[in-house]
Amino acid sequence: MAPLLHARIHGAGPTGALTALALEQAGWTVTLVDPQPPVQLFDRDRAYALTHSSARLLEDLELWEALQPTLVPFRSLELCDRAIHRRVRFNAADLPARCRNRDAVGWILQHRDLMTVLLQRLRAADRVTLDLGASPPGAGASGRLPAADLEVAADGVSSPTRTTVGLPWWQRPYRQACLTAQVCLRGSRDDQAWELFRPEGPLAVLPLGGGRFQVVWSARAATCRSLEALPPSAFLDRLAGVLPDQLQPDALDDRPRAFPVALGLAPRLWKSRTVLVGESGHRCHPVGGQGLNLCWRDTAVLSQLAGRAARGQLPVARLAAAYGRRRRLDLLLTLSATDLLVRLYSNRLPLLLPLRHLAMTLLHRAPWLRRLSLRAMTLGVVPT
Repeated sequence: MAPLLHARIHGAGPTGALTALALEQAGWTVTLVDPQPPVQLFDRDRAYALTHSSARLLEDLELWEALQPTLVPFRSLELCDRAIHRRVRFNAADLPARCRNRDAVGWILQHRDLMTVLLQRLRAADRVTLDLGASPPGAGASGRLPAADLEVAADGVSSPTRTTVGLPWWQRPYRQACLTAQVCLRGSRDDQAWELFRPEGPLAVLPLGGGRFQVVWSARAATCRSLEALPPSAFLDRLAGVLPDQLQPDALDDRPRAFPVALGLAPRLWKSRTVLVGESGHRCHPVGGQGLNLCWRDTAVLSQLAGRAARGQLPVARLAAAYGRRRRLDLLLTLSATDLLVRLYSNRLPLLLPLRHLAMTLLHRAPWLRRLSLRAMTLGVVPT
């Protein structure tokens, strides 16, 4: 019997942890390394919007049932262009036929709930070794890491692994920054999400259940920094001024946090036996909630190829290159689409207003166009 293949994954965030479970299920032994201890991996007050591509991966990895009690489904998505005062609603009827059995456009999941389940499963996995909080992670007395059949960089936008292997990185910062906060709101159902296009930048309102919502607010960097420093009452007043009249913020549940946003891509996702997964290989604007779902589509493709390698159907030496080829088109199209949305809607240019009127009118009147748009949003521009 051939020895099991071994993968070392650098980075134990949501993408690295999920990739470790996926490769273990594909028949590999896995070492998951991260300089942060588990308590720091949990310590992140944010929520993720999951689409059907992520739901399918979680179901394949037998994680969906464990996460379901903490998932908040949204069954409609209200798309609003605040500059031209037009709205379009997406609902479950606009989903591809194979997705309608779940009766939700998407789901919201808190970071802590996700990491709790992932780390529990990783600790219980027979072929996964956790090396968390070590510095340098996984190194022996010589200071060198033992050889692995596959090295996976899942260590974020500033990936040390990507730098070490010499893979290039291209990035263009947006003029906008992004601010997240969790608030109590009146005027919206608990199963409704909002995406507001404003001249200053998009603003998403995502349901967390019980009248609580996460706000993902894009604006100029200086504006986000000033919002972050406001006292709660002043912050809620500013938020009320940019929301639709029917949405009324009542309370602030956490401290608003601002962070920069950029468009980033590694022109090449692999070198030798190292692959870039998640934000080590790409970064997009948070508009449309594509970020984590795009990362997990990396995981899905890598898992499929790793399974073929474990069964002897794909030489291990060719796995990294095959992964890079499979992911290129989806990444390019998704990053281009999110960038186009930001550029088209984050302005008051008079020449673009007729185009925006036309786009919203077509989406409102043409069910097939809503289905096509939602298919791209929920399964990826190039489904895995």
